[in-house]
Amino acid sequence: MPFSGRECYNSPVPSSVGGPLGKDVRIVLGASVVVFVPDDTRKTGREEPLMLERVQGVPLLAWLVAALAQSGARRFFLVAQAGWMSRAKACFPQDLDLTLCADQDPADLLHVFLSTADGPEEKITVVTGPAVYLPNSGARPRSVASKKTAAFFASSRGLMEALDRDFSFSQFLMEQGAPCTQDDGFYGVSDSMELLAWQKAMNQNQLLRLAQQGVRIWDLDSCYVSPWTTIGRGTELLPGVMLTGCNSVGSGCTIGPDTYLSDCSVADGARVMSSRGEHAVIGPDCEVGPFANLRPGTRLGPAVKAGAFVEMKEARVGARTQVAHLAYLGDATLGQDCNIGCGVATANFDRVDKHETVLEDSAFVGCHTSLVAPVRVGQGAYIAAGSVITQDVPPGALGLARSRQTNKKEWANRHKK
Repeated sequence: MPFSGRECYNSPVPSSVGGPLGKDVRIVLGASVVVFVPDDTRKTGREEPLMLERVQGVPLLAWLVAALAQSGARRFFLVAQAGWMSRAKACFPQDLDLTLCADQDPADLLHVFLSTADGPEEKITVVTGPAVYLPNSGARPRSVASKKTAAFFASSRGLMEALDRDFSFSQFLMEQGAPCTQDDGFYGVSDSMELLAWQKAMNQNQLLRLAQQGVRIWDLDSCYVSPWTTIGRGTELLPGVMLTGCNSVGSGCTIGPDTYLSDCSVADGARVMSSRGEHAVIGPDCEVGPFANLRPGTRLGPAVKAGAFVEMKEARVGARTQVAHLAYLGDATLGQDCNIGCGVATANFDRVDKHETVLEDSAFVGCHTSLVAPVRVGQGAYIAAGSVITQDVPPGALGLARSRQTNKKEWANRHKK
């Protein structure tokens, strides 16, 4: 089944993107999609196929798969050379039914794929090369340079019959397939410059889809949401929001302004303002920021506050604990209802190993305290402001570690210039 894909993808380029939100045009897709990732590196002069080039940090193939899945596609047959297969596979989430084929002749495997669908399928979608899919009418460009396509609708039964005999896949698509047009939401992409021109449209398609699901977006031009991010109804995205990777944001949240989250989980009702988070878990009704930095391994329980200029790393924080401002918590476990004063820091690294600080429930740490790990502060214990704590503090005790104050009478008057 020879197939090069070269003749099937040359793309239109948007001259402008935008327009009103409008009505979402739901293209009727079959549940099964066949996707080819042709090795076009010789044609484009790039080091990787165009379908694997990143658009705003995410491969074009991932944007395509996400848009198709959001429109109802659940089964994918992926054809790619062995050298590119692992990267192409990473563009598909685990909840999709994915069949991989790196052989030169995928006919037998494709026949099995088509014949094992859950129910009868009248048509399938075949993507023959780099393509953009914009099912949302509001995200489509007002005009395009050409109408060439990189996708086809084909009869599932007709393709299975053709697979039983020697045939050319590309010839089958030209003769029996129905080329997808811009009216179907499909556009081809032929080089990296055209891909750059499409990135705004792909992001706007994602934002408009979220808006139609009840997400409130203040500014379409200043928000970026990756294709695999999910956001609940009633959440507000303020200007300057960037959600990369795979984020899960609950309902009724406020994200932004000027907030960056990557691979984070944000529960219902949380507020994240002018802050940064990576591989962090933010519990329900938490308040983060402004200017907080949640590094990998941070887990905030319900109603936790991580305020201005707070940084956390590998920190597990219990419910209702307050870290209001100007604090660093690294390799720390905090219980419920703790209070962390301004300027508190955990000294977790001794130049060789990282050590843990543990605060039990209702512990109170005064301003400008250093907790030199490993150390444990017991339940309900107090730490006096300005202390350097190097030993465990028992539950209910007051820990002090500072020199006694001495006042020199009349010293200031005698030393005035």
